[in-house]
Amino acid sequence: MEPHPEVKRNSFPSMNFEAEILTTPHDNSELYMIPSMRSLTAEEYVEAFKTFLDHSTEHQCMDEFNKEQMPNIVAGLGPGKSTINVLGVGSGTGEQDLKMIRILQAVHPGVSIDNEIVEPNPQHVAAYKELVKQAPDLQNVSFIWHQLTSLEYEQQVKEKGTHKKFDFIHMIQMLYRVEDIPNTIKFFHSCLDHHGKLLIIILSDSSGWARLWQRHRDCLPATDSGHYITCGGITAALRRLGLEHRVFEFPSGWDITECFSEGDAAGGRMMDFLTGTKDFLGTAPAALRRRLQEALCQPECSSTREGRIIFSNNLSMIVVDS
Repeated sequence: MEPHPEVKRNSFPSMNFEAEILTTPHDNSELYMIPSMRSLTAEEYVEAFKTFLDHSTEHQCMDEFNKEQMPNIVAGLGPGKSTINVLGVGSGTGEQDLKMIRILQAVHPGVSIDNEIVEPNPQHVAAYKELVKQAPDLQNVSFIWHQLTSLEYEQQVKEKGTHKKFDFIHMIQMLYRVEDIPNTIKFFHSCLDHHGKLLIIILSDSSGWARLWQRHRDCLPATDSGHYITCGGITAALRRLGLEHRVFEFPSGWDITECFSEGDAAGGRMMDFLTGTKDFLGTAPAALRRRLQEALCQPECSSTREGRIIFSNNLSMIVVDS
């Protein structure tokens, strides 16, 4: 994805990685990597993400979407077919995948489901497989895991010259780590069969993340290597691609109170998740820590409820037609 005109792309090398991110220079100066700061490893990200989920309503928000909208969305999939083909891109540990598969089973009783998963994190793949083993109600569902990034999967498909078609493809909270977002969407949309649906779940433009990235980007460290993308960026790409889509907005909150408690382990992991940085509170310069904590408390990012600081984690569910 091309950088926004006002945004400068910087490269920050360290001993074991090179993170390329979008940053906005401020005070007429460049941002540089602090030597003691580094990005999260895959294993560290898993731990930080678990703490985020424990303190947020993200999965409950998705459950509301599943209950209110998913049955209607999947009702027209695979008309007359004995097997519905599903592809999960960046499926993580599979909890949300299995919830959607059970909705498919309920809406299409007796139909087999061929479920393929693209997930690069080996820990997530192992956890997903364990979850399937413990599920007694998935007898008519087959599973194939591809331990690949979305780009590696796309390259593999193109090299093989075979283009399997899917009735339902979902990309849940994963486009932040994709280098070329429009072309990634274009490729996976091309994998849809007739009457197929592509579901993209991404942070809402009304979320605290959007405000943080738009107005307080200078508070984020160079070790944060993800793309700062929200619903508006995705729908703009869909319009340029000429793809019809609908957007559903659902509220979600993240209790970040512990992020302001000195020495709190959970708060530390949540700050690591938010910044993509290992031990951010212990390694970031004091001025940077202070600026970020002040930004998180701004009313456009968070609200206070019963003495707790709740960061807005609102989500957008984008349904794209084939």
